[in-house]
Amino acid sequence: MSLTLRVWRQQNADADGAMSTYEVDGISPDMSFLEMLDTLNEELILKDEDPVAFDHDCREGICGACSLVINGDAHGPERTTTCQLHMRSFKDGDTIDIEPWRAAAFPVVKDLVVDRSAFDRIVQAGGYITAPTGSAPEAHATPVPKPDADAAFEHAECIGCGACVAACPNGAAMLFTSAKVNHLNVLPQGAPERESRVLDMVAQMDTEGFGGCTLAGECATACPKGIPLFSITRMNREFIRAVRKQR
Repeated sequence: MSLTLRVWRQQNADADGAMSTYEVDGISPDMSFLEMLDTLNEELILKDEDPVAFDHDCREGICGACSLVINGDAHGPERTTTCQLHMRSFKDGDTIDIEPWRAAAFPVVKDLVVDRSAFDRIVQAGGYITAPTGSAPEAHATPVPKPDADAAFEHAECIGCGACVAACPNGAAMLFTSAKVNHLNVLPQGAPERESRVLDMVAQMDTEGFGGCTLAGECATACPKGIPLFSITRMNREFIRAVRKQR
């Protein structure tokens, strides 16, 4: 396959960025999208040019690091992570636009790499439990109803990639925050911080400068792990409950 790549290049957070165009040949349909970028970078290095900076780690679809907007879609045309996207999703001769996440709370570090530490600070604000640590408790020591366990696992699948923010027209982080709130709030181990967790995490989310949620639904559509949109309404109920309990 021969492709034309239009890639966002930006030296640092303070520099102006622009799209740069590159031609790549010999791309196998079986390559992952990141392998294709590796091929581009090998060519740039051979030409003594600066390779394109992009974030990645596990390349197995579980860490969330590979965050790219591809032809206007978070993670590209398939509902998966960028590292699990393969070049057979494109055609020979295609032009592909590759950009970083676009959100005020995710400043560009370089090229396609953005700083997503705002997510870390939201989790630090309340995404934990105060249950004693030590050896693992016996599996049946704390009974959990199956619907609650299923809900907790569903929300715990969030990998914090930020696709929800990138896809949202408002740059909101409600789907991410709701996943982190709900997966603990439905479990008995998370009950002691149930009210403080949702209040503190929503407050931190607002402090980080994410936009407001208008339930556009683009977040759930783009989420590679399928976090459902009703996660947001569940968190809203938790928030109202916590505010009322404070009065």
